[in-house]
Amino acid sequence: MHYQTYQVSNRSQESKKDIIQVIGEGKVSIQPDYANVTLGASTENKVLQLAQEENTVIITAIKKALSQIGITDKQMRTIDYSIYPQYDFINGKQEFRTYKVDHLLQISIHHIESTGLVVDTAVRHGANTISDVKFEISNYNQYYKEALSLAVVNAHEKAETIAGTLKVHLVKIPILITENAKHPGGPIPLEATAFVKSTATTPIQSGTMDIMSTITATFEYH
Repeated sequence: MHYQTYQVSNRSQESKKDIIQVIGEGKVSIQPDYANVTLGASTENKVLQLAQEENTVIITAIKKALSQIGITDKQMRTIDYSIYPQYDFINGKQEFRTYKVDHLLQISIHHIESTGLVVDTAVRHGANTISDVKFEISNYNQYYKEALSLAVVNAHEKAETIAGTLKVHLVKIPILITENAKHPGGPIPLEATAFVKSTATTPIQSGTMDIMSTITATFEYH
């Protein structure tokens, strides 16, 4: 449950001012305009070189296939490449099983409606690891400023309501406004389990993202 705190002071305060302090909240809901997809290949083999070669073949095939649907080299980058020995525990003893090679690519998708096609294309060409899909906003700061403006308006409305209830006159221009810590909606994640191999394009919808802003405003009244 969310609780909202209002503060009303009187002339007993050190400031010797009659003040009302409120928290203003602003929210802008918008549609993300690009996506970041993390996917790649995981291979295992007792011979490390073979595990690496198999992984390279898959990653090369993925990149080639994605380039054919319009994804450029600049939109694809390696964000993780790791090699781990895998062990089994038999009769209390650790025995080597295979080497595991993981190679993850981050794909930036500028046409967000193509997200499902990118995922399916990668899967059809060997991708067996999909960490996540995150929908994001390229001009975040612009929308945050809109939310900040709404927060100021909201703070004034709250202060007016309190002043009206107390039957006092509110000085409309606040004596202090403090921007609180940002609370961005953040990228919208999509569970990797949503992706399956199919002949049809996997339907992936971004939904909307809420960009939040809060301020603390102090008003005088008399």
